[in-house]
Amino acid sequence: MNRVILHSDLNNFYASVECLYNPKIRTHPVAVCGSQSTRHGIVLAKNQIAKKFGVKAGDSIWEARSKCPGLVVVRPNYMQYLRFSMMVRKIYENYTNLIEAFGIDENWLDVTESTRLFGSGEKIADEIRRKIKYELGITASVGVSFNKVFAKLGSDLRKPDFTTVISPENYREMVWGLPASDMIYVGPSTRRKLADIGITTIGELACAPPGFLERHLGQWGRTLWIFANGYDETPVTRLDFQPCIKGVGNSLTTPRDLCTNEDVKILAYVLAESVAERLRRHHLKGRTVQICIRSSDLAFIERQGKLPHYTCTSSEIAEKALEIFACSWNWSKSIRMLGIRVTDVVMGNECEQLSFFDDEKRLRRERLETSIDRIRSRFGHYSIQRAVLLKSPELNANPVEENVIHPVSYFR
Repeated sequence: MNRVILHSDLNNFYASVECLYNPKIRTHPVAVCGSQSTRHGIVLAKNQIAKKFGVKAGDSIWEARSKCPGLVVVRPNYMQYLRFSMMVRKIYENYTNLIEAFGIDENWLDVTESTRLFGSGEKIADEIRRKIKYELGITASVGVSFNKVFAKLGSDLRKPDFTTVISPENYREMVWGLPASDMIYVGPSTRRKLADIGITTIGELACAPPGFLERHLGQWGRTLWIFANGYDETPVTRLDFQPCIKGVGNSLTTPRDLCTNEDVKILAYVLAESVAERLRRHHLKGRTVQICIRSSDLAFIERQGKLPHYTCTSSEIAEKALEIFACSWNWSKSIRMLGIRVTDVVMGNECEQLSFFDDEKRLRRERLETSIDRIRSRFGHYSIQRAVLLKSPELNANPVEENVIHPVSYFR
């Protein structure tokens, strides 16, 4: 028996929620954009009217306004979007507990067993769309298929507010003529590599010998061949599934370019405090510190180094990150984005070989930072800060609260 997989994608999600709460802008082209003052000024979502003018997600605000002079620009309200995302999930739970998020506005649902109660996958998809529209005032497009890859393709084919069925009988007709870039995980780089070997459509990818693809794309080539042929059997995870955390990190695009070691030091402590707080929240410690740097000309590098022991304290993470930075950057260019990540993580209560010399100091530091977590949870993030962060207030952000929306990996 073939599986019945749905992929539900909320249409123009951020913009739809903003228009719902502000009726005055519903008949205007609307784009939800980040802050220009913090150099996050790109289009995150747009409504259908703006889409007709050619406004696309990822456009800068000036690009969007050049395409659509009457564009209404609004700032994002992530907590509102999270609230709607959870309400939509409650609707999905009426049909299955096999619900897997793929970002805030997309979910896969395995309704194979539910078809015995509610009818075909197409009928369930239509019911879900009607409930989302009637109960929440926004719309969704739903793809119905026998695997996750084609279900997602289906939800992308017809928008807004449509159900598209891709079955074992019609997938060659519906899918193989589409550009290869329409398939999940075929980004610009992979698309160029495929074009270099004469493959531009999903059908050409499906008909290529898998060994040939592996020679040009490595193991990923065989994965894409599996996707294109409809052989993907990746399961939809359970509602209560908790993926294993392999690393914790944060990055920030800065309001101004970083030009000195002091600038980097300030931002390193901001990011390290965010990472350390999240490690402690999940009762984890890590040993490998990674930094990523994007220069003013958008070149990107990543470096890493190991600590002598596992840690969850911001000072140790920041000091290691600054040590790696000093060995990796020569200031031939200024810095636009900095990120810090801790990997090689273990549970914080795992046994560890202690030292006679510095373990008491490290334990005191952990207790101190745990106390700071409690103070901040009660009185706010900025109630207690390092003195070094006061030197440049515009760099003193709060990544824990300001970076809460992340896409989720397809591979669990």
